[in-house]
Amino acid sequence: MPEKERKKEMSLYTKVNTDLNFVEREHEVEKFWEDRKIFEKSMKIREGSPTYTFYDGPPTANGKPHIGHVETRAIKDMIPRYRTMKGYMVPRKAGWDTHGLPVELEVEKLLGLDGKEQIEEYGIAPFIEKCKESVWKYKGMWEDFSRKVGFWADMDDPYVTYHDEYIESEWWALKKIWDKGLLYKGFKIVPYCPRCGTPLSSHEVAQGYKDVKERSAIARFKVKGEDAYILAWTTTPWTLPSNVALCVNPKETYVKAKAADGFTYYMAQALLDTVLGDLNKENPEVPAYEVLETYVGKDLEYKEYEPLFDCAVETCEKQHKKAFYVTCDNYVTLTDGTGVVHIAPAFGEDDANVGRNYDLPFVQLVDTKGEMTKETPWAGTFCKDADPVILKELAAADLLFSAPKFEHSYPFCWRCDTPLIYYARESWFIKMTAVKEHLIANNNTINWIPESIGKGRFGDWLENIQDWGLSRNRYWGTPLNIWQCDCGEMLSVGSREELENLSGNPEAKTVELHRPYIDAITIPCPKCGKPMKRVPEVIDCWFDSGAMPFAQHHYPFENKETFEQQFPAQFISEAVDQTRGWFYSLLAESTLLFDQTSFENVIVLGLVQDENGQKMSKSKGNAIDPFDALNEYGADAIRWYFYSSSAPWLPSRFHGKAVIEGQRKFMGTLWNTYAFFVLYANIDNFDATKYKLEADKLSVLDKWLLSRLNTLITEVDTRLDAYQIPEAARALQDFVDDCSNWYVRRSRERFWAKGMEQDKINAYMTLYTALVTVSKLAAPMIPFMTEEIYLNLVRSLDKNAPESVHLCDFPKADPAFVDKELEEAMEEVLDIVVMGRACRNTANIKNRQPIGTMFVKAGNTLSDFYKEIVEDELNVKKVVFTDDVRDFTTYTFKPQLRTVGPKYGKQLGGIQKTLAALDGNAAMDELNASGSLTFDVNGVEVSLTKEDLLIEMTQKEGYVSEADNNMTVVLDTNLSDELVEEGFVFEIISKIQTMRKEAGFEVMDHIRVSLCGNETVAGIASSNQEFIAGKVLADSITAGDMLAVSKEWNVNGENVTIAIEKVN
Repeated sequence: MPEKERKKEMSLYTKVNTDLNFVEREHEVEKFWEDRKIFEKSMKIREGSPTYTFYDGPPTANGKPHIGHVETRAIKDMIPRYRTMKGYMVPRKAGWDTHGLPVELEVEKLLGLDGKEQIEEYGIAPFIEKCKESVWKYKGMWEDFSRKVGFWADMDDPYVTYHDEYIESEWWALKKIWDKGLLYKGFKIVPYCPRCGTPLSSHEVAQGYKDVKERSAIARFKVKGEDAYILAWTTTPWTLPSNVALCVNPKETYVKAKAADGFTYYMAQALLDTVLGDLNKENPEVPAYEVLETYVGKDLEYKEYEPLFDCAVETCEKQHKKAFYVTCDNYVTLTDGTGVVHIAPAFGEDDANVGRNYDLPFVQLVDTKGEMTKETPWAGTFCKDADPVILKELAAADLLFSAPKFEHSYPFCWRCDTPLIYYARESWFIKMTAVKEHLIANNNTINWIPESIGKGRFGDWLENIQDWGLSRNRYWGTPLNIWQCDCGEMLSVGSREELENLSGNPEAKTVELHRPYIDAITIPCPKCGKPMKRVPEVIDCWFDSGAMPFAQHHYPFENKETFEQQFPAQFISEAVDQTRGWFYSLLAESTLLFDQTSFENVIVLGLVQDENGQKMSKSKGNAIDPFDALNEYGADAIRWYFYSSSAPWLPSRFHGKAVIEGQRKFMGTLWNTYAFFVLYANIDNFDATKYKLEADKLSVLDKWLLSRLNTLITEVDTRLDAYQIPEAARALQDFVDDCSNWYVRRSRERFWAKGMEQDKINAYMTLYTALVTVSKLAAPMIPFMTEEIYLNLVRSLDKNAPESVHLCDFPKADPAFVDKELEEAMEEVLDIVVMGRACRNTANIKNRQPIGTMFVKAGNTLSDFYKEIVEDELNVKKVVFTDDVRDFTTYTFKPQLRTVGPKYGKQLGGIQKTLAALDGNAAMDELNASGSLTFDVNGVEVSLTKEDLLIEMTQKEGYVSEADNNMTVVLDTNLSDELVEEGFVFEIISKIQTMRKEAGFEVMDHIRVSLCGNETVAGIASSNQEFIAGKVLADSITAGDMLAVSKEWNVNGENVTIAIEKVN
């Protein structure tokens, strides 16, 4: 058998590749999970356990995944993995959101259609079939993406919102809402997209605001029978042809004023200067205006004026309703404009209310395509494009006072980017205002992470809740289950069975619940006997996604028990843009149907930005393809970045450098520590199953690591239980850092020792326990790497162990191993070492140069055991704990100009001189004792507190110090001749060891050494010959001999040539 193979066969553990290219290894783990059906097994082993339900917000499969989906999938996968390891049954049914306008737009594009007319010419049935195909366009990509991210969910049996069973459950829900009298039909001003031909719900509008610059209009409305005009402001000039009234605030003060432009105006007194103030710019001697009369708004009510345009006159006459007069309403404010607004009831909620109150005529001179109608001179022009033409006509008729440009936030359609218009539509609504108090009460039972979104953004939204505009005048959606007769009779159908009973048509049992198929079923009207037809609308697809808690189970028609077991969900998580989307529709529907929330805990995720904090978009060219990122960094690294970089609800700036840094600090350190263990355990053939941890035999360092480990278990468990993800990640990272950079580094020589002494067994077992436990603790977060570590360290030795780390229970802390005092003492040691290293760096003294004394002022004095660790670590002869470091340090004081200047401005120079001359330590004592420094400057008593002073600790000559709130460390940098000589000795050893390595000598080869060209260095080597020889395996150390290998070195400022050769 070849040597290589024999070694491999003898190795207990698979050799670990120390490169940090994890991507390929992740693919192997992914295949292992798939081949062994690990996800399915993780569900099976928890059958019959308490349920912890997670709802997956359904993505649309006709859009591609983006980098933000990696974050949502990472969080949505991690918590269920953790809960499964904690012993819960965690149902994870995947779902697809399949209805709605985005799908229709995609299909329109595909078929080369434009708008509803062309769709209907093409045919609704073939159009619907194309929609069905389109929704699965990227299904394979989503499934591949989920696998790569390590997102575990039941994708073989997902819920699909276009399936008839799903729709039937929604019909049941809608009928319940109808029966409660909460589903109604009305005329309402709705945000409306003229391109899509459909209204948008308020939560959809919230997704599409942009800042735009537009022209507004201040128009002159001629008062009837007077040589005067009413000035009214509007931000939508295109609505002026539909004007039927003006409106003032009944309680505010209005005036009639003669203006410098020759006109007489009615307007609000408070806005006179803003609007008319510049009219005398060219002739300042003349006043800009002169007030003729003063009124309260109510005095102007019913004052008549002449319409700006004739377009609306005929419509008003046909409706036999009076128009073109002043109305009053409190909604009019004096923050901008003229204090008078124009009223067009078809294009604004406030206008519509005024219209209802005064029974004004209803004039709508814009059609459903957003184009001006034939009653206007601009028929066929898109309403927003009519603004400049209308302004021009007004100016020509001398009816335009001004057209100021203004910038404001305007809603655009989130799907097609067309400007929305507020438009009166016949529409179906759910009366959410009737259940407002229930919504608020149910929201208060939810644990929002962060709380500020639930109480703030979402809570405020609920406080101002509007009725839900449910209907859409489209094709591909859940059909609204209302049948209507010409006689006005309406009824709601809650199931197929009910439809069959009402219609007498057996096809109701099997007909597809979509347009146009369902529309073929008619019901005889119970009042007049004529056929009732289904109304043409479909519903908002947000209702689909909000129905998933019950509709995924076809509740209440089947799976009643399953639904009740899995409702409400314990956990959901999506990005912050779902606050008024899915989070709202879930709560709205569960409140309407069950009067409770449908989710108990929600982690709201911030949006993923680029490294400069900019929103990612294809058009900006800063979007990151998630597949590219996964192929470059691997899933674990990206997952770890999202867990550890910041609180989940904050926007995260995603860029490669940040991912790699997180990967290096945590994953790299863990992997290298694991590789270190495997390397030496294989050399020693160390089988961890043959030993156990024996607490009484462990060294202090072992006890410390095991105490830290058991504290870590509690910390990670507590944090994840409370959904505190970055805190759990930080605890893991800190432990792995301590394990590698302190435990392994301080224990290295124990692993190198010959034989298998108890101390070596302790070191192996402690590190083994730490690695296996950390692999389980971190398994929910970095599922791929932890699987690899577990399989190699545990499963390779014990075939009875669970087949995968994800089939293990989450670790439980053993209080017997926890020693808080030990942890605190070692923490202090680590703090002292960090500060000591900083002092060395400041003094520019290498670690190989021994130092005589280090002084430490700390809360606790450490025992000799710990002092020796510090001495060894920092190469210091003696560590001295002291209560007072004033022999080595002092303080300097300067005035804090921001506070001292205003109080003692003239004395400032004297104060600076006095402070500079103080005895620093004495002044600090006085400041701590009395709270202030008091002294006299030029006869003025000055008293300064800590807030008035800039205090800096400085070190005396020959000493270097570092301090924080709890500790001061002072290094004595005065080096005696003995210390300097010792520093030279260590440097010489280091250079010889480097040369041995470079020459390719074996570890056990003996050598000869000679130092040439520097008597000082050669003399030091000669005086310390035995010590140096022992360290470098030298049989002789001479001066002046030229040997086989030589190199010139600078040793602590002395140039010397060192020569070595092997002794044969």
